[in-house]
Amino acid sequence: MNQLESMKAFVAVVEQGGFSKAARLLNRSTASITRQVQDLEAALGTRLLVRTTRRVHPTDSGEAYYQRCQRILEEIAEADAIASEDSLRPRGRLRVNAPVSFGMRRLQTLVPSYLAAYPEVRLELQLNDRRVDLVEEGYDLVIRIGTLQDSSLVAKRVGTVHLVLCAAPAYLASAPPLAEPADLQRHNCLCYSYWEHGRRDVWTFHGPDGERAITVSGNCEINNGDLLTAAAEQGAGIVLQPDFLVGDALSAGRLVPLLPDWSAGTLGIHAVYPHRRHLSARVRTFIDHLEWEMK
Repeated sequence: MNQLESMKAFVAVVEQGGFSKAARLLNRSTASITRQVQDLEAALGTRLLVRTTRRVHPTDSGEAYYQRCQRILEEIAEADAIASEDSLRPRGRLRVNAPVSFGMRRLQTLVPSYLAAYPEVRLELQLNDRRVDLVEEGYDLVIRIGTLQDSSLVAKRVGTVHLVLCAAPAYLASAPPLAEPADLQRHNCLCYSYWEHGRRDVWTFHGPDGERAITVSGNCEINNGDLLTAAAEQGAGIVLQPDFLVGDALSAGRLVPLLPDWSAGTLGIHAVYPHRRHLSARVRTFIDHLEWEMK
């Protein structure tokens, strides 16, 4: 059994949803594709596919094996590309992960412009706010805001976000006075659940008297920046949010900045990818596009 060819057949069956479609894609007979997958199952000693009348689905073991096979085949294709002139032309699948609110606001123009420039790339962009495992979940690149914790990965800083302390005029009208960071302890502060830069209830400021780390509290904690901002706009309390999230509300007067003499600091926008000697053309060009978009 040629395991590499059997892996290609198996991946094609999963992605096409059937043996006949996979055979047409690979320009092979259905019988040969079926035999290769059966040989693969026999060699592994496990069932990889569930066959129904309409479609073929991977089993739990099959899904895990499919993810690994896909990664191996892409690595082989990348190795071949590096050894040829094709390495200069981005092509193939590019899996990218980014935070939800950041992606909705800052990647809207990047995605179409990148695909227009590199039509042979198939971009799979997934947005979520949890910290994904780049390697385990098969991403080529993730966008992270803040510090990089995993030293086995490579991070390139492509931009900066400024943290803004703000609240709605309606909240401030009936709230206690706010003249310095310590006064926040008398206010209802809305916290972001996925805050990864220290404790989510400790907000740090830099000002005339040096650094102040203030423990805040409130009646609401949310794991989505948009919803947190919306709650602040409705007068629910004070938020500490990136400028790309609250910029429009500040411009429109729905939120107002607080403690102008104190800075809440900045966070880096990083393009993070596995440590590889050769960076694929599709990842390299996407990072270049991202860096340009963040200017």
